[in-house]
Amino acid sequence: MRVVIAEDNALLREGLVLLLTSAGHEVVAVVGSGPEIMPALLEHHPDAAVLDVRMPPGFRDEGLRAALEAREKIPGLPVLVLSQYVEESYATELLSGGTSGIGYLLKDRVGRVDEFLDALERVAAGGTALDPEVVTELLTRRRDSPLDTLTPREREVLKLMAEGHDNATIAKTLVVTERAVHKHIGNIFLKLGLPPSDSGHRRVLAVLAYLAHAPHA
Repeated sequence: MRVVIAEDNALLREGLVLLLTSAGHEVVAVVGSGPEIMPALLEHHPDAAVLDVRMPPGFRDEGLRAALEAREKIPGLPVLVLSQYVEESYATELLSGGTSGIGYLLKDRVGRVDEFLDALERVAAGGTALDPEVVTELLTRRRDSPLDTLTPREREVLKLMAEGHDNATIAKTLVVTERAVHKHIGNIFLKLGLPPSDSGHRRVLAVLAYLAHAPHA
């Protein structure tokens, strides 16, 4: 996998390079400021981009802006965004442009090597990878919504779906059968008023889209 990294923290930047190259991936460009991101992406057209949300010179949302611009100029570009904290508005804005090939992780997750690499590979394959803490924010931000009608187990299933896990993984995590997971997912879609679709990925994307576009209370 060919990857572009945008991270201003030198220690984390070098750590990402080492982590990815050790896993057999090729880091084709490394940049440390917002204005450098788009030129690197347009030059290399990587298989995935790993971008810090806050970059110089403003340390506000330069990485997020670059991610959104990159998705417009390079349609389908898989982007994994890293953030120091859960910033719900950033996650929502990122998801509003489409949920295929999108990831939003807290930087602490990078230290969990297997989780980080799994998330990046899911994103590069066109999947989704949302940090569990980000998903929790999205699921709890509304009141008097269809989400309130979900049972605790259905909310657990929805949370794992939104993180990008497939039915088999959800079943293993919750120690239930895949048939039970399938039934829970059917109930979730019924309660959320979402049309049934193909098993697996499309349903995950539909749930993410629903959460991303759901209005604040």
